[in-house]
Amino acid sequence: MERDNDRIIEELQEEIDHYQLIFDYTYGATVVVDPDGYIIDINKPYLDFIGISYEELIGTHCTKLLGDSRLHIVAKTGKAEMNQVQTINNQQVLARRIPVKQNGKVVAAVGQVIFEDIRQIASLARKYSLLESKVKHYEQELRHLRSTRYSFASIVGESQPMQRVKKEALTATSNSFPVLITGESGTGKEIFAQAIHHESTRSIHPFIRINCAAIPRELMESELFGYEKGAFTGARNEGKPGKFEMAHQGTIFLDEIGELPLEMQPKLLRVLEEKEFERVGGTRVIRSDFRLIAATNRNLAQMVTEGSFRSDLYYRINVIHLHLPPLRKRREDIPMLSHHLLGLIADKEGLHKVSLTDEAEEMLTGYAWPGNVRELSNCLERALASMMGSTLTGEDLPFCMVQYSERKETLRHSTLKEALNDAERNIITATLKEENFNKAKTARRLGIHRTLLYKKMDKYNLATQEA
Repeated sequence: MERDNDRIIEELQEEIDHYQLIFDYTYGATVVVDPDGYIIDINKPYLDFIGISYEELIGTHCTKLLGDSRLHIVAKTGKAEMNQVQTINNQQVLARRIPVKQNGKVVAAVGQVIFEDIRQIASLARKYSLLESKVKHYEQELRHLRSTRYSFASIVGESQPMQRVKKEALTATSNSFPVLITGESGTGKEIFAQAIHHESTRSIHPFIRINCAAIPRELMESELFGYEKGAFTGARNEGKPGKFEMAHQGTIFLDEIGELPLEMQPKLLRVLEEKEFERVGGTRVIRSDFRLIAATNRNLAQMVTEGSFRSDLYYRINVIHLHLPPLRKRREDIPMLSHHLLGLIADKEGLHKVSLTDEAEEMLTGYAWPGNVRELSNCLERALASMMGSTLTGEDLPFCMVQYSERKETLRHSTLKEALNDAERNIITATLKEENFNKAKTARRLGIHRTLLYKKMDKYNLATQEA
């Protein structure tokens, strides 16, 4: 019997030693007191920190050797004290004190030194500040690399119409409501969409662009919502995420939304309202937090009346409406915009700085620009490709612009009758040349009798031009 007791005591001692070893290797200096504040256990890191032996500490009151300890107070109140400054051995440390309860009664209190020197906190704060600066830097780099090419600084124009629409666009950056951008082709709808994303809180997340006119009808659903493995013939084995899935926490830009097939419109409406969808061939519901920006050069309100665009979808996307003015409605911006575009083109092609003559600037300002900024950029590229020197003159501009300018100058000094005669003479001359001066073919193309053609040729002295 005595031998059995010795064995039990030996096993218990081994178990106590085992737990004490674990306690000694616990991270941080830790001490345990009873409900009256007397030390009942302490680990090796704490002993090393204060430089006192285990035997000296056990059974003493926590206030005697542990500085301004409040463990006895925590043991009485049962309320924890977290991240408190405490002085031990004339050294300030950061500590926390936690009551241990059993059946609602405090049976002990645990104190732990989090930082053995308060100066560690200052050092940690400096490291945190450095890391925070690096994170901000990397966020800016990430925004530059994956987000957008354009910001509000990319939008050139000081005219009243542009100032108004830029102000409205800036307001849109402070929320996540859907935005509908309308305007003629080439007015810069995507630049505005990217600028709004760039200045919003979503800027470090993806900007996903979809051209609704460029995706075949049969692939539209899988492009927008993705598909699962084996969803259809030719599908990838691993499946593919859709554009809405990729735009999570970012912005999805639906360009030319007026071209969206009618059968896809209710599916898009559901995604916009619920922010959830399923991949083609899938059963799992995918949720995506995205912002929608849509753009079109078509009259969606008229399409709603005609029945080619759903009214409920139109009202859902048309929360914030930005209408971009055509270039002819803000002619005062053309000189500034021309200089800006010339600089971009010259930088891209590695050319020296290019200037504009007053004549060229006047011709650019006077042109109607049916293709808007896109046509202006194309015109300047063509001029740079053929010009000599570093100054762009009126002669360097494409023939169509020179012809337009001459025609405009002629009309400025003509009566209506003279202008009509000039136009008629030019049309007959051009048609004769195209038909190699074949009168029958020319009359047929012009929709007049050959006898009338002869009379008009005599009137404008065109007969002598025949080869």
